[in-house]
Amino acid sequence: MPIRSVYSSYIILFICLFFSACFVVENTFESIAPGIWRATLELEPKETVSNKKGEPLPELLNYQFEEVTGGELPFNFEVKYNDDKSILVEIINGEERIKVDDVRVFHDRTNGNDSIIMRFPIYESEIKAAFEERIMAGVWQVYNRGTYYAIPFIARYGQAHRFTNLKKTPKIDISGKWSTTFGVEGDDPYTAIGHFNQKDNYLTGTFTTETGDYRYLEGSVQDNKLYLSCFDGSHAFLFEAKIKEDSTMIGSFRSGKHYKTIWEAQLNNDATLASPYELTYLKEGYEAIDFAFENPEGKMISINDPAYEGKVKLIQIMGTWCPNCRDETMFLSNYVKTNKDKDIAVISLAFEKYREKEKADVAIRNYIEKFDLPYEMLYAGYSSKKEAAEVLPMLNHVLSYPTLIFVDKNNKVRKIHTGFSGPATAYYEGFVKEFDELIQTLLQEKTAQ
Repeated sequence: MPIRSVYSSYIILFICLFFSACFVVENTFESIAPGIWRATLELEPKETVSNKKGEPLPELLNYQFEEVTGGELPFNFEVKYNDDKSILVEIINGEERIKVDDVRVFHDRTNGNDSIIMRFPIYESEIKAAFEERIMAGVWQVYNRGTYYAIPFIARYGQAHRFTNLKKTPKIDISGKWSTTFGVEGDDPYTAIGHFNQKDNYLTGTFTTETGDYRYLEGSVQDNKLYLSCFDGSHAFLFEAKIKEDSTMIGSFRSGKHYKTIWEAQLNNDATLASPYELTYLKEGYEAIDFAFENPEGKMISINDPAYEGKVKLIQIMGTWCPNCRDETMFLSNYVKTNKDKDIAVISLAFEKYREKEKADVAIRNYIEKFDLPYEMLYAGYSSKKEAAEVLPMLNHVLSYPTLIFVDKNNKVRKIHTGFSGPATAYYEGFVKEFDELIQTLLQEKTAQ
């Protein structure tokens, strides 16, 4: 379906919403009203959703949670005006604020509406909406999925709550660690740990898996129900659950409009996951990693280049589309900039959502510029983990984006860290400490003569 026709349908929705709602307008604004807005994404599609394999969803996914969301993912954002009158939007997820400075407000002559576009250039997505002072309606569009992928978006000014204004007394305080299993309805479940912090009805936390985390989640506990969400421009996560009296939960997890699964959890403050250093390793007969890929300027870069001789090297397997990779990239970039005087080098191998190198290079250039990266980022191939393993045949597999390979001064692989548990998790500080200790050890070792 053409973008224009889909967008126009949401303009009609906007007009209906605006004129059917009751607003008290204390002030008027020539453009977008500054301050807090509450947005919702309509994740519950009219068509049937499917699992990762494209199969119809099992009956268990019809489990009812008496949800307050109606399949809508809520999030908050704040509109700010800079001195030059340009607009900055900050997406809010708990402690995290994601700055969106690529914002355009204009009069759309094709439909006669005042409109706004909020672009997330790193993730190649954008929100496009019509607005009338205190309400917006449009779509969140993701471009690197290959097919038309858009989710209806509505935002209202001055609403600071996320899920609900209700203050139902929680049955229990769920703060702590919860052993969690996702995908219990199918034949491919995976484990995680839920980390929750609850204060009265307000809830924050995240889920950590063996390959990463679900970033900053924010929501609410109402009576015996849990609600959490996250929107970062790349992913739209919605968690709902029923909290049982035996300190267990059963819930649903939606990712965008395309994926839904069931999860179960049990309170367990001793819960652990497999070590991230044990999941990916070199195949028998290998002790080094070797590669040569082009950077966005077309220059071939190899780990064996003279520029990397005698240095401790960090090889990051990642994608510009991946939020966990973004967290790891920010950490690596800051570490290298802080330790300019040390013999440390990073090379990122980007596996992108595009098979065309020209399109991938555009995404990589934007990424390098956005993060002001002090190291090379190379296009290594398509984002398929199977294909990534084929171009890096010394690895047993590529299980996760990101994966970080520690290489010593003599080009021998010393450790491989699968996934990345970012600053939203309880594991981040421990990783930072382990990382620095390992780097210091490798820096003190001598180069073979």
